[in-house]
Amino acid sequence: MEIAALVSGGVDSSVVVHQLKEMGYDPTVFYIKIGMEDEQGYIDCPSEEDIEIVTFIARKYGCRFEIVSLHEEYWNSVVQYTIDSVKRGLTPNPDMMCNKLIKFGTFEQKWGHHFDKIATGHYATTTESEGLTWLSTAKDHVKDQTYFLGQVSYMQVSKLMFPVGNLLKSEVRKIAADNKLPSAQRKDSQGICFLGKVNYNRGRHQGFWFHTIGQRKGLGLSGGPWFVIKKDVNRNIVYVSKGYNTRHQYGNVVNLQGFSFITKDVWGDFDGEKEVTFKIRHTPEFTRGRISKTGDLYSISSGLPIQGIAAGQFGVVYDTESRLCLGSGMII
Repeated sequence: MEIAALVSGGVDSSVVVHQLKEMGYDPTVFYIKIGMEDEQGYIDCPSEEDIEIVTFIARKYGCRFEIVSLHEEYWNSVVQYTIDSVKRGLTPNPDMMCNKLIKFGTFEQKWGHHFDKIATGHYATTTESEGLTWLSTAKDHVKDQTYFLGQVSYMQVSKLMFPVGNLLKSEVRKIAADNKLPSAQRKDSQGICFLGKVNYNRGRHQGFWFHTIGQRKGLGLSGGPWFVIKKDVNRNIVYVSKGYNTRHQYGNVVNLQGFSFITKDVWGDFDGEKEVTFKIRHTPEFTRGRISKTGDLYSISSGLPIQGIAAGQFGVVYDTESRLCLGSGMII
């Protein structure tokens, strides 16, 4: 079986190569360059160090190694999506779009189609059931990254491998250290790196697009804690509330548009409600709720208050055991 391993230089994707070799495979290692460039090179993205580490990993395990650039495609899709969303007052999720459109989209079209499987360092698993492939959660519930994969298609998930999905983060670090991988103690990446720094003044802001619902840090207000609870796009007003438990920060209903199932529509058209678990951001915890459908819109209600429901982010829906990831839709 021919496998393409997407390796970034971090500890998780480095251990992917080790695990694949232990399983008897001979993967081709790919490093994808997507960072934003200026005259001095990549902004805040340690690409040179990344490439050195990935080169070491490929040589150590005797793997073919290719560096490919998707910079232009990344700008035209992920960055443009993010800018457009922010201008509309929405809270984008570029990490989800990068997975869907770049890593498992454009890469597949240009190089991945030559391979049987694409392996990544995501903390996730796949489950075979009823002759179908399902995206499922990782052994490490704290590191589980299925939320960021909630927008992938069935064709994409059926081709993916997650060799560290059945390991705890501590186990991954130990494997890296035991095998003297240079990324063993490297800090985890923080995802998208093209968003610049913003300076704030007390009581004023430089534009609603710099703020997201639920935001606490970087507001420049004293006597807090203060949280962003609402934005008025037309009047360029950001509303904040003070305190951790103010009712303005919470809601009980999450409305989703453009909902797409990953493997199959498990319900079809239905009346009433279905029991589910769900997430509206990348957190270890799942929230229990009931999902209903009106036309093409899905609505999740929860008996527990939900903090920071942000339009533009995604609600990712799981089965009642929080095992299978069913699909996702954009919060409106």
